[in-house]
Amino acid sequence: MPVMARRAKVTVDLEELSVRPLTPETFPDFAGLVERSGGMFASCYCTWFHPDCAERGVSAEGNRALKDRLVRDGVAHAALVYDGETAIAWAEYGSPEELPRIRHRKETDATTTTPPDYRVTCLVTDTAYRGQGVSERALRGAVELIAAAGGGVVEGYPHDLRGARMSASFLYNGTREMFERVGFTYDRPKGEKNCVMRMTV
Repeated sequence: MPVMARRAKVTVDLEELSVRPLTPETFPDFAGLVERSGGMFASCYCTWFHPDCAERGVSAEGNRALKDRLVRDGVAHAALVYDGETAIAWAEYGSPEELPRIRHRKETDATTTTPPDYRVTCLVTDTAYRGQGVSERALRGAVELIAAAGGGVVEGYPHDLRGARMSASFLYNGTREMFERVGFTYDRPKGEKNCVMRMTV
């Protein structure tokens, strides 16, 4: 994977940002965001949490084509945050059937009493826009889109840092504090450094 050049910071007004769903029409904007962001997400195209299939993980081009197909089939969802006409962040969400491959799944399934209707599995912000609350806007956007689709129990699996620091590059699950600000409540631990957060919308 080539090393991405450091990009200049872009300051935004959160009130001016908009949210659009991931659709066949917005997929090129999503793909552009993935490719600008670089790092481990530049080859994944946010396919890791989807069911296993022969296409996934073979190559960046294969993952891009897979995600495109899943979007066109209506089985891949995300809230895209826009600064003007440029997508700058996403929050992936979907049913447990759409997104079965969560980490510590056996533990999570064994300790639940009621399966969620939706999961929020991945939040990523363009590197030039980080540190301004844009990921939180993406999470709020996902909740808004879930509510518009009829709502239900939404589950997330953020990092429970307890005062520790972690590079933003690895915070693709978000943080417990961010989920709490959006209205999620703590449910139970998950693994060593994550937790299960729930919200009914």
